[in-house]
Amino acid sequence: MNVEIINTGSELLTGSRLNTHAQWLASRLTALGYHVTRQLAVADHGPAIQAAVREALGRADILLTTGGLGPTSDDLTRDLIAQLLGKTLREDAAALENIRAFFAARNKAMPERTRVQAMIPEGAIVLPNANGTAPGLAIEVKPNPLRAAGKTSWLVMLPGPPRELRPMFETRVASLLREKAPPETATASRLIRTTGLGESLIEERVEGPLRHLLDAGLEFSICGHPGEVEVRVTARGGGAEETARAAEEILRAALGQSVYGGEADTLESVLVHELARRKATVAVAESCTGGHLANRLTNVPGASNVLLAGWVTYSNAAKTKCLGVQVSTLEAHGAVSEPVAREMAEGARRESGATYALSITGIAGPGGGSAEKPVGTVFIGLAGPHGSQVAKMLNPYDRETFKRVTSQQAFDLLRCHLLVR
Repeated sequence: MNVEIINTGSELLTGSRLNTHAQWLASRLTALGYHVTRQLAVADHGPAIQAAVREALGRADILLTTGGLGPTSDDLTRDLIAQLLGKTLREDAAALENIRAFFAARNKAMPERTRVQAMIPEGAIVLPNANGTAPGLAIEVKPNPLRAAGKTSWLVMLPGPPRELRPMFETRVASLLREKAPPETATASRLIRTTGLGESLIEERVEGPLRHLLDAGLEFSICGHPGEVEVRVTARGGGAEETARAAEEILRAALGQSVYGGEADTLESVLVHELARRKATVAVAESCTGGHLANRLTNVPGASNVLLAGWVTYSNAAKTKCLGVQVSTLEAHGAVSEPVAREMAEGARRESGATYALSITGIAGPGGGSAEKPVGTVFIGLAGPHGSQVAKMLNPYDRETFKRVTSQQAFDLLRCHLLVR
């Protein structure tokens, strides 16, 4: 089955906006057993959008478009596709009521211009938007005059904002595709998320144990991100589910505690859920990561049950005043040191009353390093009921990547500690 994705938006082509849809949709479709054969980004320009959709519909069994469903003059996708397919646009009463309700719930007047989002191509399935005003649309192009022998195609139009697109795909589109256009071949996929090991080492560890399944057709891929590596296995044909399950078991056994979760997990979500299961709490004290630990934890629903407090003690004075770090410790060892990281963690735990506390102090760069403490040097402290410990790392990256990798290491320090307690 041929699946294609078209992302509309001039901002995707100027570099002002990262195209996260391409990765996210391809990942979700793959997990559902579909094979994405092509992705394309096009500008908010009528002829370009129509040409891209016309060409894709000449090949695709399923075509997903993103963006261009809003109320502004550059939101052209809905109108252009209706024109291309020869379908009349009509105002849908239920879609209009959803738009009105969206504004009413926020005590705002509905701009008249937003009414255009309730214009629906005839025969389209309306996909309600719980997080915005533009509904998604699904159209069965049957028969598809652009394909040989008039084969059927499914065309799904999704809104552009990720906070609208992703929930709509999960709650509406995934089930619709499985019902209306299921994969032709049985497919099962598993993704595991790891941290602390590089791509080459992971491949070295798993290639042997997986060899018999790889020789039988199992697909295997590794994708590295700052601070973690994803490993995906995909099986097709008869017994696909059993093969994928067996492959996952082999991966988890071979990679051990470096595996922190699966498809829908993040390291912070795994940590929050584990702390909640134990009825334990955590506090954080950060310097060079500037609140990144607290930010990631509070992105997880339920974080209020485990995160008690956080400090960004960027200056030495703040480390002393807020966390009780001794002036003598700072003078003797410097702010970026094992003793300071230890006192920061112990101070955060003492001041908050949390079960555990994490601390970070380091040199993010690009300046400030020395021969003894080069740029990227970081100390991560962990204080808990069984004492405190400090890990020294070297993360010589740009500042944003430094924050991501260092916070990943801090979370993993606590996760691994919990594994043996």
